[in-house]
Amino acid sequence: MGLLRTILIIVLVYYGIKVLSRIFAPFLFKYATKKAEEKFGGQFNNQRQDPPKKEGEISIDKMPRQKQSNKDVGDYVDFEEID
Repeated sequence: MGLLRTILIIVLVYYGIKVLSRIFAPFLFKYATKKAEEKFGGQFNNQRQDPPKKEGEISIDKMPRQKQSNKDVGDYVDFEEID
């Protein structure tokens, strides 16, 4: 009797989640698209608010990364194959 009850509970939970997802999925998608639109729109507005630059003027927005050398690795040993 316990096994049948457990299977019945699992099936009811599965169909309950299925029904609820059909009800709430459109609202979740609308919310997600609204948030994405706000994010992308904000990026677009930031680009538009920058002052226009004169022709030939160069600006660098980010600094290049410094190359990290790992000096603690050890010595490089060149080798030759011996036949």
